[in-house]
Amino acid sequence: MLLRVSGDNPEPLYQQIINEIRRLILTGELSPGDPLPSVRELAQKLTTSVITTRRAYLELEREGLLTTRQGLGTFVAKVDREALREAARRLAARLFARALDEARSLCLEDEEIRTIFNRVLQGGNEAPC
Repeated sequence: MLLRVSGDNPEPLYQQIINEIRRLILTGELSPGDPLPSVRELAQKLTTSVITTRRAYLELEREGLLTTRQGLGTFVAKVDREALREAARRLAARLFARALDEARSLCLEDEEIRTIFNRVLQGGNEAPC
């Protein structure tokens, strides 16, 4: 399981871990029933604290994307396809809202932002879906 997290990213590490695992689940790279590394194992691999990693796993459990079985480990939860699509839409909306806030902080007008968005959209989608 390859997660991309960075201390240079202004987003907290636990949120980066959440976003990366969520992305792997939503894109199908992780399937229902797939085991995840233990909290300690992932923390060591990412050079983060166990507390940071545990917080990410707990949040993903609250979202219903992970399940933990005492003594067995943490696994990708069995979630129906529509629930996964809805989670993907919510995530996309949050990401678009963040990008919109950034664009507006650069004093771009909404029409300029639409033009940029459409240009990027026309450039294609490099996601594996």
